[in-house]
Amino acid sequence: MLKRLILIQGSPSSSDEPSACGPPLLSASDTAALSGEFPDVEIESGVSGPSGDALHAVVDARAWRSSALDLWALDTGLHALDARGPFGLRLEGLDRAGAARAAYEVLTRCQRFIRRRNLASATAVFARILGRHRELHDLDRPLVRADYDHAIDVWQWMLRLDPRAGVAVQAAALFHDVERLVSEADVRIEHRAPDYQAFKDEHARRGAELARAALDGVGLPPDVLERIGALVASHERPGNDAELALLNDADALSFFSLNSAGFLDGYGPEHTRAKVAYTLRRLRPEARALLPRIRCRPEVEAMILGEPGRPSALEAQA
Repeated sequence: MLKRLILIQGSPSSSDEPSACGPPLLSASDTAALSGEFPDVEIESGVSGPSGDALHAVVDARAWRSSALDLWALDTGLHALDARGPFGLRLEGLDRAGAARAAYEVLTRCQRFIRRRNLASATAVFARILGRHRELHDLDRPLVRADYDHAIDVWQWMLRLDPRAGVAVQAAALFHDVERLVSEADVRIEHRAPDYQAFKDEHARRGAELARAALDGVGLPPDVLERIGALVASHERPGNDAELALLNDADALSFFSLNSAGFLDGYGPEHTRAKVAYTLRRLRPEARALLPRIRCRPEVEAMILGEPGRPSALEAQA
């Protein structure tokens, strides 16, 4: 579990412990804002030198926004640390002007290792929901691991967007893509669909059946189990239902913050452009306003904002 973020100005020294290095990199308001978004992570700034944590990962802030950043290697290292226990994250090479943004983006990318809960999910029943979800996923299969990470990330986005989210919508966040364990565990097929929306609707319908079956017997009341199924069944179509809109927002934001780089590598620019437009349509304005604070590959950012001579994904929706 990610417990500590250390922000380091410039290059680290060779000392074994962090040392003081002038004023903190974050202002008091920036620190408070980050602590509010990520309340379970200790944030330390204004230091230079390696972390004192026995277990820690390092992210170079100077390479963070580059297309060449190896996110697969970063994720592999984080998973290995997470399996061993609480760990820290060291963000190196910062300057004061960009420290707050970099810290926000890195913690967002790594939020699935924080695994926050609220009153609705800090229960024995929800622990069984998490256990059942984990049992379904063979994490040695790369696409299954990606789907598992995405599910946890959607859940964490949901709790950031609405800290009072109920048990049904949190469970729907975890199980919304469970159908992929049947249809896309070894190879993706969505880009071959002649009708993308119809493909997604069927994915959601079948996923609802699988979610109900998987969660039968964990101790949920029948009405809550049915509500989870209804949310999963509708999650590919935004609507007026507040919980459904919350699920769509969390799912879409997770695509941009966690999955969009790998999607571009796997599917190429044209299908990614279509996916970006489809995903933007799912976001409410207040969630879409968070996009400038999320780290996307420069190529994906160009699709969102528009490239010279081409409409942006937003304009393509019109």
